[in-house]
Amino acid sequence: MKYLMLVCGDENGDFSGVDLDPTAWVEEMTARGAREDGHRLAPTSTATTVRRRGTEVLVSDGPFAETKEQVGGFDIIEAADLDEAIEIASKHPVARIGTIEIRPFWDQ
Repeated sequence: MKYLMLVCGDENGDFSGVDLDPTAWVEEMTARGAREDGHRLAPTSTATTVRRRGTEVLVSDGPFAETKEQVGGFDIIEAADLDEAIEIASKHPVARIGTIEIRPFWDQ
């Protein structure tokens, strides 16, 4: 089953002394055949939010959510089931200081 992992955290937090380098995780999960793709995102200050209400297109700077934690990256993983997806996500370095949201792809 294919899952999207949303890697979330406080981009302005002080993480001195915490190793957040995902290189080892990426190498391990790629070697396992579990990680298909992924990338870090630019800061939320570069975000643009788009909404359409009727014929009006509403555009605003910044992220939609007014929260401390924001999506900072993503990974697409392949796992046998949710338990394996949780195991994969739990090994991501950001899971120690932020949040990893796992969502299955919509079956069509």
